[in-house]
Amino acid sequence: MRQEDRIAAALLMMRLTVFLLMFMWTIDKFLNPAHAAGVYAKFYFIGGLGSAAMYVIGVVELAILAGFVLGVQKRFTYGAVLVFHGISTLSAFRQYLAPFEGPNLLFFAAWPALAACFALYTLRDLDTWWVLGQSHEKGASPEKHAAA
Repeated sequence: MRQEDRIAAALLMMRLTVFLLMFMWTIDKFLNPAHAAGVYAKFYFIGGLGSAAMYVIGVVELAILAGFVLGVQKRFTYGAVLVFHGISTLSAFRQYLAPFEGPNLLFFAAWPALAACFALYTLRDLDTWWVLGQSHEKGASPEKHAAA
């Protein structure tokens, strides 16, 4: 496999797995809005959000995630996912201070996911596989696919 194909394959796998992570948290807003509101209150210090607010936030996130997984408007969608996950990762700072209490050790999985979001954002022009509106052509250079 050529180097540019290995890079594109790795970026695709990162995009799909970051999407899966973010998608599960977005779906939580629809299936269990009370839980999602509790997360916002505990970690983001935004209390009093009801089901309607969670649905609206969920719809916005879902639209951005759809663009992200399809590789649409990469600067915006990849950037938004990086910001969302960055805020989420940093908001759990208390859990990092007591890693061996309760389920806090699980919060450390957010850091490699944040690194993946950063890599996807900074390498978005090389992320050319399974991108809406772009075809992957053998022998085509990444510059030919750089639309974002």
